[in-house]
Amino acid sequence: MKFGSLPLEEARGGVAVHSIRKDKLVLKKGTKIGDAEIAALRAAGISEIVVAKLEPGDIGEDEAAQALANAAKGENVRADSAFTGRANLFAETAGVLVVDKAAIDRLNVIDEAITFATLPAFQPVAEGQMIATAKIIPFAVSGTSHAAALKAAQAAGDLVRVAPYRVKKIGVVSTRLPGLAEKVIEKTLKVTRARLAPAGAEIISEQRIEHDAGKLSQSIKETLTAGAELVLIFGASAIADRRDVIPAAIENSGGRIEHFGMPVDPGNLMLIGDVNGTPVLGAPGCARSPKENGFDWVLARLLAGLPVKREEIAGMGVGGLLMEIVTRPQPREEAVIAKKNIAAVVLAAGQSRRMEGRNKLLEDFRGKPLVRRAVEAALGSKASPVIVVTGKDDDAIKRALAGLDVRFANNPDFAEGLSSSLKAGIRAVPEESAGAVICLGDMPNVASVLIDRLIEGFAPERGAMIVAPVRDRQRGNPVLWARRFFPELLKLEGDMGARKLANFYDEGLFEIAADDDGAFSDIDTPEALEAARKAAK
Repeated sequence: MKFGSLPLEEARGGVAVHSIRKDKLVLKKGTKIGDAEIAALRAAGISEIVVAKLEPGDIGEDEAAQALANAAKGENVRADSAFTGRANLFAETAGVLVVDKAAIDRLNVIDEAITFATLPAFQPVAEGQMIATAKIIPFAVSGTSHAAALKAAQAAGDLVRVAPYRVKKIGVVSTRLPGLAEKVIEKTLKVTRARLAPAGAEIISEQRIEHDAGKLSQSIKETLTAGAELVLIFGASAIADRRDVIPAAIENSGGRIEHFGMPVDPGNLMLIGDVNGTPVLGAPGCARSPKENGFDWVLARLLAGLPVKREEIAGMGVGGLLMEIVTRPQPREEAVIAKKNIAAVVLAAGQSRRMEGRNKLLEDFRGKPLVRRAVEAALGSKASPVIVVTGKDDDAIKRALAGLDVRFANNPDFAEGLSSSLKAGIRAVPEESAGAVICLGDMPNVASVLIDRLIEGFAPERGAMIVAPVRDRQRGNPVLWARRFFPELLKLEGDMGARKLANFYDEGLFEIAADDDGAFSDIDTPEALEAARKAAK
């Protein structure tokens, strides 16, 4: 292919390399230069133009890209018509993308002018989703190179194909241990149904049993008898060894363990088994979360009927660090956590929008400003230090707390919502604190003993990294958060509080029973204040 600036007559038959705009002339890149184009260029005062001209044996970009895309596409893949040297390939059905990486690598080194790119191998795809593209970089490519690329694609068979979802009937077994709340299992089922939905799969059998190998073995057999094509086991305790409860139950059911563990984080403790030809997965704890983890990688393949071989699992390490697990203590924190140094953060910066112009925190409650009652409860607990976040009426709040051993953290952005005050308080927590109890200044009936019970329940080594009071399945305030979650708290926006964030971390949540109304009674209106005063008499 010839390339360069040529006088207009010599440029005839070539393709414009650059777009040209001058006066009324608009000549787009890629336009073939003919008589009309030459006349328009002359009229605009242009005597030369940069063009690309094919030589004998060259193949134009669109023709070359189209031929390559057609040669590469396999089962359930279609190729659209090429344009500007690119031909895109799309999934014709929902499923999992299967690519021949070695063959594509060989194709891409033939000539720098010829490229073929795909989505990651084994990625779940939807019908109509773009999955690959064949792109010719210049305006033409030599016939020799193009022929070599086509030969490489054809020799490999299907460079890209979509394995459709085939497994539709799923059995789920959840094991129980004391302390595992039923709502954790309910949330797990909800998350699992959402994972299965794109594949058109559904849960046809759901059982909840004790965390016992014998009972689990029987449950697996019953689930298979019910017609499950894939069995998912969510253990109340993580699998620690091939001889643990879940793998033992699979083997007791007449099955075998294909592989335990994977170099994907989160997802390390994945177990893949088989019982009479039906896959059985021992899910890692992270599978309870909707966030992507190693469980997703294996589940998608199995739903498409693709085998997951041991060497494939071993090859997932590069790119397998998906995210930091927020519920996992970090080495730096272990010494601090062991001491249980817990701070208290009292949020007292709000605008009292529903109080008809009055600041509720300064209102009298049993002979003292309401906010002082809330702060004294924190001071009477084992939490230390006590940090009070101020904003609106900063000076008046400080006067209301005169004489108390507290630290103040001013929030100049209090008008932006509750989250801004929470973030100001979290930033003020000392480094030596393992966590913080987040208290609300408008909850004067929270008792010191309740805060102490939250601190006593804090046990990161047992997975209790968020501690909250609960009654009749309703979660109240205050809530204790491990330092490990501080970065997540600092991402909150608007009026979203810390308690709502706890909904996303059931695997690290520990609930204590609340004995009175204090954890559920905040004061937002004059009516609520008057009712609280009467109740306190």
